[in-house]
Amino acid sequence: MPLMRRLDQLLANLGYCSRREARAWIQAGRVTVGGTVVDDYGAKADPVEVRIDGKPPDHPDGLLLLLHKPAGLVCSHDEREGPNVYRLLPARWQRRNPAITSIGRLDKDTTGLLLLTDQSELVHRLTSPRQKVPKVYRATVASDLSPALVPLFASGQLLLPDEAEPCAPAELNILGPREAELTLTEGRYHQVRRMLGSQGCEVRTLHRRRFGPLELADLAEGQWRELPLDTFAVSSPA
Repeated sequence: MPLMRRLDQLLANLGYCSRREARAWIQAGRVTVGGTVVDDYGAKADPVEVRIDGKPPDHPDGLLLLLHKPAGLVCSHDEREGPNVYRLLPARWQRRNPAITSIGRLDKDTTGLLLLTDQSELVHRLTSPRQKVPKVYRATVASDLSPALVPLFASGQLLLPDEAEPCAPAELNILGPREAELTLTEGRYHQVRRMLGSQGCEVRTLHRRRFGPLELADLAEGQWRELPLDTFAVSSPA
């Protein structure tokens, strides 16, 4: 059964304008339902039947985006923390309600694959430790990496300062004297930097190249691409 939505709320939630402005748009005849002009802003309709200035609504079911995050941008909506990744998106998307947010965060200096969505259920599911979604990071460090770090990280016994629970087992692949890839299935605060730093290896650069089954491929820094909302659909048991 289609989800019927109030017209003024639909326009406002999708970022076209404020709710007050949406009422003026509707009363001015800019909105049609099933090809018929509707001037009642309180009317409810299936978004599939709605046209705004002759065009269908912009992603009424939600958005899921894969972004190649550059350095220098934060994942917070708090402007006090500095320029954020949401500025890279179209202005209308920045006004959506619920707001587009990141699925997990990358700190200001970390680059790479970042997922953005306005689907809160997806955020909760993919950031839950129970899901064990693998994330792959490539790091360069300030000192040589010891081979002894590989079994330590894999042991599930590495305890970070000020934390009571050890880190879950993580796969460390040493690529060079000061370069490594680390695969995590949890997402603690600054986890890669803190894990390596706890062993005397200060992280100089950090890049996430994979999240679950997704990779950046040839996506340039600062660019994004849309993903189907069912990219992480849960399979029903047979």
